[in-house]
Amino acid sequence: MKKKIKLLAVCAALAAAGNALAQNVVTPAPQNVLQLTASGTIEVQQDMLSMTLVTTRDATDAATVQTQLKAALDAALAEAKKNAQAGQLDVRTGNFSLSPRYTKDGKINGWQGSTELVLEGRDFPRITQTAGRITTLSVGNVGFGLSREQRAKTETEAQNIAIENFKQKAGELAKGFGFGGYTLREVSVNASDNGPIRPRMMAVQAKSFSADSAVPVEAGKTSVVVSVSGSVQLK
Repeated sequence: MKKKIKLLAVCAALAAAGNALAQNVVTPAPQNVLQLTASGTIEVQQDMLSMTLVTTRDATDAATVQTQLKAALDAALAEAKKNAQAGQLDVRTGNFSLSPRYTKDGKINGWQGSTELVLEGRDFPRITQTAGRITTLSVGNVGFGLSREQRAKTETEAQNIAIENFKQKAGELAKGFGFGGYTLREVSVNASDNGPIRPRMMAVQAKSFSADSAVPVEAGKTSVVVSVSGSVQLK
């Protein structure tokens, strides 16, 4: 029994010594490691249009405002859904707000509210003509962007350029430092869109268009940027 206890004690001591040695081992700092970043940029035409139609109402009681807003939105929805088509013209409701109006004395003397309808998709003529036919709401905001398909395609193209630029840059730097080549250690890939959606027309301007006429819009271009960053081992 004593031999067994002694053996266990020896094993425990060896294990503790091994752990202590492992903790004291100093990992050598990596040498001849190069950090670098490269990017690829593709400029592409924006193919998504988003139009927000809005109206406001004001009355002495909340129920009247809500009823008027609902009637305006229902009429707009009925007109918009006539031309709705998935991906080409998608229709959805936007923000709905209802709040009291106060006097200088802090008393409620009325109510005001607003409602929105959003038309978005890739078929610009269908969207703008539909917006022109809606008479109960006015255009409050127009924005442009990239469809999911266009973004994926463009990011792939920009990514291929970024990778080639990274490889070329790594090879040139390796040669410049007197090495024959390199191997990858770690790498990360990030994509971004440098073309923010900006409003092109406000509601006051939209009111001057007659019913059934298309609301004029003009899409711009955006730059999709993919960056590749990481480290390489020079050899």
